[in-house]
Amino acid sequence: MNISEFISTLPTSVLKGNNVRLPDNVIRRMFKLARLGKNDIFYDLGCGDSNAVYIASTEFKVKKAIGVEKRKKSVTKLLEKTHVLENTKVIIDDIRRVDISEGNVFLFWFHDEKVVKKMVEKFSTELKDGSRIISIWSPPDLVVPYKTDFPFFVSRTPFKFAKSIEEQIKAIYGQKCLDFTAAWLLGDKYLESLEVVPAQYKRFLNILYAMIIWINAWNMKVSCEDEIPPPVESYLGILQTFFNIDLKSLIEYEN
Repeated sequence: MNISEFISTLPTSVLKGNNVRLPDNVIRRMFKLARLGKNDIFYDLGCGDSNAVYIASTEFKVKKAIGVEKRKKSVTKLLEKTHVLENTKVIIDDIRRVDISEGNVFLFWFHDEKVVKKMVEKFSTELKDGSRIISIWSPPDLVVPYKTDFPFFVSRTPFKFAKSIEEQIKAIYGQKCLDFTAAWLLGDKYLESLEVVPAQYKRFLNILYAMIIWINAWNMKVSCEDEIPPPVESYLGILQTFFNIDLKSLIEYEN
């Protein structure tokens, strides 16, 4: 099957990012990167049943910890856990409609392009200078992050925007292109950092993530190679032969 057919077999909750829950240790790591503290007002945008609001309130002692989630059923456990805490609140609404102007630290890891564009505009117009946005996998849009500990990024208002994807990659990784080795290491670090992948699946997922990272770099013309390297050909063959997943259909051959 090609990658679109493979994706179609996944549960809707996975495709939409619903019910994806970050481990507590991962949340703490991101908060430490953003230097979350007692003078901050924290928002978890699209909180679901994540413990981010609870941890921000009880461990990092923020002034306020606010979760925003449009799916009421998804926050049942969070409401049960935080209802006795005076400095917490859960708002049932779409993040694009909520007034976020009092906040100064945000967890935001949506990757839907329309949502990202709208929220970058809100961050740019509604927030005080020095506000921090924590994201996973990449900074929002072409924002150049303030801090990076891949796959976690902290961006700060007013945003500095890269003029191109090459400029953004260079600002983050120190070079304007990504080769196969970099794609493999990034895929591996992503899986290790999120702490949610059982050991028996890690090898397969590392291959899949590395190939997707490299193919995206190739298609955006920011891969370091001038032609498809042998390791990529080999791993694409492994995915096709042993897992019946065809990623070759994603490759734009003119580069």
